[in-house]
Amino acid sequence: MMSVQMKFRPERKPNVLWIFGDQHRAQALSYRGDTNVYTPNIDNLARSGMRFDHAVAGSPWCTPFRGALLTGMYPHQNGVVRTPSPLSPTISTVSKPFNDAGYHTAYVGKWHLDGSNAREHYVPPERRGGFQYWMGYENNNNQHECYVYGTESEEPIRLPGYETDALTDMLTDHLKSHVNAEEDYQPFFAVLSVQPPHNPYAPPTNPNYGARRIHPADIRFRRNVPNVEWVQQRAALDLAGYYGMIENLDYNIGRIRETLKQMGIDRETYLVFFSDHGDMIGSHAQWGKSSPWEESIRIPFVVGKVGGNDNMRTGITDAVINHVDIAPTTLGLCGIDVPEQMVGYDYSAYCIRSDAPEYKGPPARDKEPNSAYLQQIPRKYHNHSVNKAWRGVVTRDGWKYVCTPDNDWLLFNTAKDPYEQANYIYDGHYQREKERCHDLLTRWSEETGDDFALPDIRLNS
Repeated sequence: MMSVQMKFRPERKPNVLWIFGDQHRAQALSYRGDTNVYTPNIDNLARSGMRFDHAVAGSPWCTPFRGALLTGMYPHQNGVVRTPSPLSPTISTVSKPFNDAGYHTAYVGKWHLDGSNAREHYVPPERRGGFQYWMGYENNNNQHECYVYGTESEEPIRLPGYETDALTDMLTDHLKSHVNAEEDYQPFFAVLSVQPPHNPYAPPTNPNYGARRIHPADIRFRRNVPNVEWVQQRAALDLAGYYGMIENLDYNIGRIRETLKQMGIDRETYLVFFSDHGDMIGSHAQWGKSSPWEESIRIPFVVGKVGGNDNMRTGITDAVINHVDIAPTTLGLCGIDVPEQMVGYDYSAYCIRSDAPEYKGPPARDKEPNSAYLQQIPRKYHNHSVNKAWRGVVTRDGWKYVCTPDNDWLLFNTAKDPYEQANYIYDGHYQREKERCHDLLTRWSEETGDDFALPDIRLNS
């Protein structure tokens, strides 16, 4: 493997690399206590970085999340409200401020922002979010047969192996060719977006690629998977594949970490690991995403570095970072001003030491949200999923409140009831918390320009 010898220079601008899978719920990691899976590379990133354990996918559906991720705007503000939906090329993405700051920008993998679900769909250059290098695909639900188009080829290229492995190769090869000599070094913002562990739950079968052979009979269910025969049979089979895909993703994150070391840029490169949403896989007898329960909305979110902790804070924060906050936070890690169009909050001060050149001061506590806004904008007609549009809010102290049109639906204290088995929505004892959450939801709706029909929750006299 080629090694680029470079001397660490703290005055050099930091690099940032996003790594995210599809449908990877926050609970499915060994550092979060899931005994079904072993993720040592992600665990090490979490140990040496900052964990946002309350992170949420405010729109837990592939395309709406991705639109919010790249623009820093809510789905109803940028028009990307369903899967599939096209992101207008007139709306700038996070790549623009990085390009303007002299960064090289690169995107590898799943895009799903050009309005199609077809695997053979070609995304033209003007609709690739302004990234200087782009090799990806619109959508694909077969991780063993994946085709990409892009900067190096406008004709489809079939990836030579399992999707996550091959896309990791493609990313690291590009970074090595980009960081080719110290004298013309250019900082980069790069993205690796992979489909796994999205269904179909078909991991690679070669254990040399980080995926153990997990038997369905060995799966330990979450407490909220009902003891119903068909639910547990299906969940066991799906989870065995799901966890194998996660372990393969973890293996490839380890490969990326080693590549950054060999390139000599590990101490100046932030790794930001997250997911676009979770997956129910039998919890509450639900499947897939687009639901407001914890398995669907909670995502992993870790900011760390491979080589030491230079300029990096470590620990755990209860900040409720949302999809619209990821782009502003990423720009903040590099000391780049956040564009006015981005409505999210910059949480980078939680990650950067006060003596770092990029540090801009402590978090603005008067502006930092103490809650996050949740949305399923159009009605979704998938089986074993919520067949309603809904809005919700989660608070920093663990409350969750969700409404369907003109109807209050869910009220949980997830701090004390993480499996959401006690719904207090019509329990008068919790009316005060219900009204507090309803006020927060109303404020989010008004401030973001959402037109959802919220219910009247006043008690009858």
